[in-house]
Amino acid sequence: MATSWELKQQIEARLADEQGTLIKDAPVRVALCYPSPYHVAMSSLGFQTIYREIHQHPAATAERSFLPDDVEAWRASRTPLFTYESGRPVSEHDIVAFSVAYEIELVGLLDVLDLSGLPVLREERGPEHPLVVAGGPLTFSNPVTMAPFVDVVVMGEAEETIHALLAHYEGTPDRERLLDQLAALPGFWVPSRSMVVPAVGKAEDARLPARSQIITPHTELRSMYLIEAERGCSRGCTYCVMRRTTNGGMRTVTPERVLELIPAEARRVGLVGAAVTDHPKLPKLLRTLVEDGRSVSISSLRANRLTDEIVGLLRQSGAKNLTTASDGASERLRDAIDRKTKEKDLLNVAELCRKHGYQQLKLYLMVGLPGETQADLDELLRFGTELSKIIPLAYGCAPFVAKRNTPMDGAPFEGIPAIEKKLEYLRRGFKGRVDIRATSARWAWVEYMVAQGDERAGLAAMDAWKGGGSFAAWKRAFKERGVQPHAARRVEDGRLKLPTLAHWPQVAAPA
Repeated sequence: MATSWELKQQIEARLADEQGTLIKDAPVRVALCYPSPYHVAMSSLGFQTIYREIHQHPAATAERSFLPDDVEAWRASRTPLFTYESGRPVSEHDIVAFSVAYEIELVGLLDVLDLSGLPVLREERGPEHPLVVAGGPLTFSNPVTMAPFVDVVVMGEAEETIHALLAHYEGTPDRERLLDQLAALPGFWVPSRSMVVPAVGKAEDARLPARSQIITPHTELRSMYLIEAERGCSRGCTYCVMRRTTNGGMRTVTPERVLELIPAEARRVGLVGAAVTDHPKLPKLLRTLVEDGRSVSISSLRANRLTDEIVGLLRQSGAKNLTTASDGASERLRDAIDRKTKEKDLLNVAELCRKHGYQQLKLYLMVGLPGETQADLDELLRFGTELSKIIPLAYGCAPFVAKRNTPMDGAPFEGIPAIEKKLEYLRRGFKGRVDIRATSARWAWVEYMVAQGDERAGLAAMDAWKGGGSFAAWKRAFKERGVQPHAARRVEDGRLKLPTLAHWPQVAAPA
């Protein structure tokens, strides 16, 4: 069992390897928490951006804390969770702020509160406790599941609203009055005042781009400087929260601005955004970085935007594998979800990968889309086999999970047995020629139930957490809390040619 001293030594070693850590004394102290471990959190551009924004506020300072790598070892050590910068307990800060990326991180939020010695339920905390705030990507889809646990939700892009939060906190010592004030401001949701969720906030273009503050080797993207080339998306994929109707669509950052902000010592650069390859000046930006001897990665490669120059420059910068998305098993399904990726696009990418000496092509794929048939899977087998003859191929398969605030909101989860049967059919059909890397159908179902749920789904997450976090504990918690997916509905979209609701089966609970 790790001792408290050993846990602190690990954190000190990480701090020693960081570049860009911020230290500041200020009257408003924020514990900026991430409900996943350090190596995941420090690859989050949003988390790093808010860390810097808080430090830029005259009256505030931010210190980071993370879900421990081994939660039970930390709990057994009886060490209160503390921040990296000063070692101060999280519970002694004025504000405890979380960046939550996706539904299952709710459990990490509960762990962080509990390890900090704070009641996890909002209604059990009083004025003597820190103000608990949450924001992050989850606020674009379904923040309602966080309502039982947090005092305030910062909706959407928070580069400006975080300053409003800090200013009001500084000027309003009375907690109830503060909550009343925030509830009246755009971009904030205060569950204790209303269960009507407001629109997400949008940062001014002048605040762009988000970018790394700290570079560390102890992360998923080792020693990589991350910076936005664009924000949002110009496309209309019907399953995606960040589609063109979200916050005004795609906003680009000029290559000159991106290059100006990248530190000279950053030799590994990650260009981040929902649709980086849609940036009209990407080739110019990429060429400049590669000619400067930097290694470059791009977070979102669209097959129909990949040219010989782009694929060649990425290979020149050190890339060995290339990843893009197929999404639907067949062209019919891709058309149905407005994905616009054609077989000819994927064939072109495979040929370019072979030409430039890549070792493997990886394609993201959703299994279990509404209306998916055996014929769609057979088309996938035929086409995947064809691609594998050009370059070694892997599919990253994820069960389709409908998200709130998308045109596919309310679409059912196909069911664990059906998904597992389809994945096995693909494995047998490819006969080892194509690598199938699938995420768990069971945990996809859990994600679906939370993604489509209300505050009862959040309470079920708490029950499952208390029950040990096993799949059986989640099943039991959903049943006991009466959690039901959001009623199936459709947003009218002339390009959405999926089966009507009458043909959608009821969501299948696991056996």
